[in-house]
Amino acid sequence: MKLTTSYLGLTLEHPIVASASPLTKSMEGIKHLADAQPGAIVMHSLFEEQLNNTSNELDHYMSYGTESFGEALTYFPEIDSFDVGPDLYLEHIMQAKKYTDVPIIGSLNGSSAGGWIRFAKWIAGAGADALELNIYHIPTDPNIDSSTIEGRYLETVQQVVDAIDIPVAVKIGPFFSSLPNICKNLTDVGVKGIVMFNRFYQPDIDIDHLEVAPNLTLSTSDDLRLPLRWVAILKGRIDTDFAITSGVHNGRDVLKGLLAGANVCMTTAELLVNGTERIGQMKNEMVEWMEEREYESVEQLLGSMCQQHVIDPESFERANYMKILNSYKQDPTGKLIW
Repeated sequence: MKLTTSYLGLTLEHPIVASASPLTKSMEGIKHLADAQPGAIVMHSLFEEQLNNTSNELDHYMSYGTESFGEALTYFPEIDSFDVGPDLYLEHIMQAKKYTDVPIIGSLNGSSAGGWIRFAKWIAGAGADALELNIYHIPTDPNIDSSTIEGRYLETVQQVVDAIDIPVAVKIGPFFSSLPNICKNLTDVGVKGIVMFNRFYQPDIDIDHLEVAPNLTLSTSDDLRLPLRWVAILKGRIDTDFAITSGVHNGRDVLKGLLAGANVCMTTAELLVNGTERIGQMKNEMVEWMEEREYESVEQLLGSMCQQHVIDPESFERANYMKILNSYKQDPTGKLIW
């Protein structure tokens, strides 16, 4: 049974990838994850804002009181107490590369071209095998149109791609007027892979304290359907690698992703809840299914049920929407039956 797959020009032992999560924030966590032998490991995101805030804080304390008397030199903080840059993050990448042969993919969540380029170079220099750019921007100004926003994305991404010599993937959200077009344009500027989708964490309203409250809901297998649909539609239309990163919780979810056309399927919530040993279990679930149906490799599965290959291509589009709405019945009590 050949489970190897190709992603971003890298040969992975199998398509189950550990996506960005708190598990990689310590070397102990990285080693624990690496021991489970995922196809690859995506590091937690390095946030440009966090680095800038840390740097600004140090600048403040380094200059605070400097116009006072000589004794004011004691105002200076202990340098060791400040993490003034991505040093720890980069150190984790370097140590991970020494510890395991599993490909290590850096993750960068930036907000400005200059910041992304600078940090991307550092991540590449630390030995990362690839870089995932995490686009997380909420446009709130009604005077800025979609083409302007997308143009900024593309310009920033192209500058990063041109600045480093490792492959770049972009993790996007589903909220584009034309998702196929933005994916094509990203590929045209040199991106080697599209990761679907970034799960935007929606705030909640606490009606007891009248506050806006952060709310984190982990994914379920039901969340797989949105990226599954778009990967299946775009496979064969856009020359790039695809990764699914929402709703992957078991071997069956991985198989669905591969059939749709994803090169890899990424999982986080399942590992956080049920442990990194789930990677091996999910792989075994895949193998069992493939053996029962006499598949010999992941390559045979890849994209075999994308829109271009299925008998009913419209099942991924509006026709299926109408079919679903017209397929329900009600029992005598009014209960919905599909």
